[in-house]
Amino acid sequence: MPDLQSPHVAPGPEASDTPWRATESHRAFLAADALRQFDFFRASLGEGPGFHVLAADGTPLPTGKQELHTTTRLTHVYALGHLAGVAHAEEIVDRGMAYLWSHHRDADHGGYLWALEGDAPVDARKLAYGHVFVLLAAASAKAAGHPEADRLLADVDGILDAHFWEEDNGLFCDEYNRDFTPFSSYRGMNANMHGVEALLAAFEATGREKFLERAGRILDFFMRRIAPEHDWRLPEHYDADWRIDAGYAGDPMFRPAGTTPGHSFELARLLLQYWDLAGRPEDGSPEIARNVAYRAAQDAWDAESGGLYYTLKPGGAPDIRARYWWPVTEAIGAMAALQKATPGVTEDEEWYRRLWRFASLAFIDHERGGWFPEVAEGGIAPQTQFAGKPDIYHAVQADMLPLLPGLSGAYGEVRGLLA
Repeated sequence: MPDLQSPHVAPGPEASDTPWRATESHRAFLAADALRQFDFFRASLGEGPGFHVLAADGTPLPTGKQELHTTTRLTHVYALGHLAGVAHAEEIVDRGMAYLWSHHRDADHGGYLWALEGDAPVDARKLAYGHVFVLLAAASAKAAGHPEADRLLADVDGILDAHFWEEDNGLFCDEYNRDFTPFSSYRGMNANMHGVEALLAAFEATGREKFLERAGRILDFFMRRIAPEHDWRLPEHYDADWRIDAGYAGDPMFRPAGTTPGHSFELARLLLQYWDLAGRPEDGSPEIARNVAYRAAQDAWDAESGGLYYTLKPGGAPDIRARYWWPVTEAIGAMAALQKATPGVTEDEEWYRRLWRFASLAFIDHERGGWFPEVAEGGIAPQTQFAGKPDIYHAVQADMLPLLPGLSGAYGEVRGLLA
């Protein structure tokens, strides 16, 4: 069991009334970790189109498979890096934007293919989850001034309008065959949660009210209707009429059974971002975000060994006990957002420090950069669910979001942050 009182690299002072986010030492820790990540994942840029997936030491893995969420996340994050002053970040943005248009975009049927190997599709499904990440990449590329961002944003926005957005429900449906014929009636929270993220980014990049309004409708369903009805927990899976499908169990990473506390943290943070962009109305958003985030923290924290269980049963008991990096990064983002929305809450600071101590010990590769994706008993980093270091997206946002002063406006506030 890691000694949480003696972190490998202390991210802030042990005894201080000042929040860690405001201390020089912690801010330096965050910036240094972000820069190590940008340096590590630059090796994703190999010869030819697309990107490498990287092993733990930064060498390319032998797989040639290129998945849509990998392409889009690298494009989004390095667009933020370019704005923040990271040297040569634009090279990855250029590669990602070109590959999205030349390879992932389906010239025959429209939309974006989930996975390719070389020039050939190996998974041609059209998934809302992937398409909202295309919207996110396009929005961040636009904020970074990329000349092809408007073309990509208009194209994916049209696809989301035509095939995925359900106006009557105010939510995104999930999946189609390559030609947009349906193959299931599944509906899920994950694509909609990332839809909120992308819609808010698109609103911040373009000012189009449609994006903000749609994000609000999705948040209303999950955070104001579903969460209070389920003791502030968020069921993941639904049928075509948006009734909870409690018995559903799909892909163990993207669609596990039960509830996924990492998603509760993400939605709590996104609700606060929306609330800020909407003018901070007196609508109870900070209290709702706090209820959802704290229910997840209290249910999922492994009190013996640290970290957060990956999934929970409907009543909050642990289900999949694996402890991955990304729920910890999202919990950090949620606690930082709560501190910005309602400063001075001691428990928010305690959780923020607890999470960073564990992350520093269990996940961060302080030598080479990047975060290990999983921790096992005894602190050994296994390779059970993931190969290598899966992506930069979750972990670098855990570094950068606490550095920003606001709940929204990241595209402006991030400028020069890491220069």
